[in-house]
Amino acid sequence: MSDFLELGISEVVVDKLRGHGVAKPTPIQEQAIPFVMKGNDIIAQAQTGTGKTFAFILPILEKIDREAGHVQALIVTPTRELALQITVEIEKLIADIEGVDVLAVYGGQDVAKQLKKLKKNPQIVVGTPGRLLDHIRRETIRLSEISFLVLDEADQMLHIGFLGEVEDIIRETPDERQTMLFSATMPPEIRQLAKKHMRAPEYIQVEKTQGPADNVKQLAILTTDRGKQAALIHLIETHRPFLAVIFCRTKRRVSKLYDALKAHGFPCDELHGDLSQAKREQAMKRFRDAETQLLVATDVAARGLDVEGVTHVFNYDIPEDAESYIHRIGRTGRAGMTGIAITFYTSANIPVLTMIEKELAITIQKQDTGNSEESENNSRGGLPNRKSDNRGTAREKQKSGPRNRKHSNPNENRSGQKRGTKAGPDKRRSKTAIGAPPKNKREESRKSSGKTKRSYPK
Repeated sequence: MSDFLELGISEVVVDKLRGHGVAKPTPIQEQAIPFVMKGNDIIAQAQTGTGKTFAFILPILEKIDREAGHVQALIVTPTRELALQITVEIEKLIADIEGVDVLAVYGGQDVAKQLKKLKKNPQIVVGTPGRLLDHIRRETIRLSEISFLVLDEADQMLHIGFLGEVEDIIRETPDERQTMLFSATMPPEIRQLAKKHMRAPEYIQVEKTQGPADNVKQLAILTTDRGKQAALIHLIETHRPFLAVIFCRTKRRVSKLYDALKAHGFPCDELHGDLSQAKREQAMKRFRDAETQLLVATDVAARGLDVEGVTHVFNYDIPEDAESYIHRIGRTGRAGMTGIAITFYTSANIPVLTMIEKELAITIQKQDTGNSEESENNSRGGLPNRKSDNRGTAREKQKSGPRNRKHSNPNENRSGQKRGTKAGPDKRRSKTAIGAPPKNKREESRKSSGKTKRSYPK
């Protein structure tokens, strides 16, 4: 494996990388950087988490003209979160380096502030299609002199419906630009886009990950849609994650679950496209700072999310395909830490779960909450049987009367607990629970001002 110096990256930038714990290039970086340094267009097919961001950032930083006072590199991303994340990575590398500036441009920001920053002529602009087009129409950003165009997560831009806007942006750029396209998948529309707007591109493909990292324990829990919430709350109370991301299928389901968790007393935030940008950034900051432990999110909103210390991922709604499954559970088990990924599924979801296992060549451990439609034919997985499905014996129970009931007091439940009171968390927690906070992150939290202290319900 080459090192960054051998790939043509300057020593000052390499020192910055080492300072952030990046010592060796990843396969995508090792393959892409030489082509970009030579001036070739590239198409790179690689999943999230392979290091593709540095594959285009590093050579661009080496090649831009620090004396030129105009936008030289444009990086287009499908989401605001990804645009902000890339901008933060660039800012880390250019700190104390004169002549290089970067600006993130996305919806939800104060337009006046963006205009003020654009007048300073940053060399690098990172933005989403909608806001970039807005500035182009206002003539507040000029792309006629850019040298580098990066289309990051192109397949996601297609999925969201931004491909038309992307083409409009490309038309504003000079034909002699250098273009880099990164995508996890290569649907026909993306191939056509590349064929139309790129010049003899070099094709790079990093071997597709056959499955999740070994340090992520996976579990699939059979339940019903109605029983998911109770099962999730039980798992949160027993596992007590340091940080957890909870994925839902739609924005509406995110908000509904967020309200339920908040009402239950959990420190949580929601993340989806209907929130203002300010609220999204505040939610992400609280989560990164461990002020909240639970982040309920949609796939699109959490795209590219990279937060240290995430111990758990809960797929409240099962992902639609293997690619989404890998992306979701990849939010935990990062930087060599252990993690746990729990997927809730119903009997109707079994074909999807089977497809995910088949495509990834894995077998996910399965449990049953006891309230699923198939609970009578499966062993219970340690979760409380909150609701019985033995409807067929209801009449027999009525005939038998109170004498067959251990707890006939109408003010008590089956466990003898007074109705209307809330049971405390299960204290019989495994000593080897994967959900224990990472040691270094936990110690940092305790040394801080105390704002990260856990506040789970008792």
